[in-house]
Amino acid sequence: MKTVGAAKFKARCLALLDQLDPEGLVITKHGKPVAKLIPFEPQSASMIGALQDKIEVRGNVLSTGASWDTDAES
Repeated sequence: MKTVGAAKFKARCLALLDQLDPEGLVITKHGKPVAKLIPFEPQSASMIGALQDKIEVRGNVLSTGASWDTDAES
């Protein structure tokens, strides 16, 4: 895993973010680790279909439930 000093991280933050690998980056101060930066992994794709067969949809989900009288005069 790569390490970088806090001062260098501050100066090159955006470039380091662009180069971030899956292992992440350890940020050090005076040679001691103080933080670990890891890439964000969106988990929304794994949620697709997660509730299949677990919920039941009743009624028309596209309806507001309000009845409209389209023949009424203004």
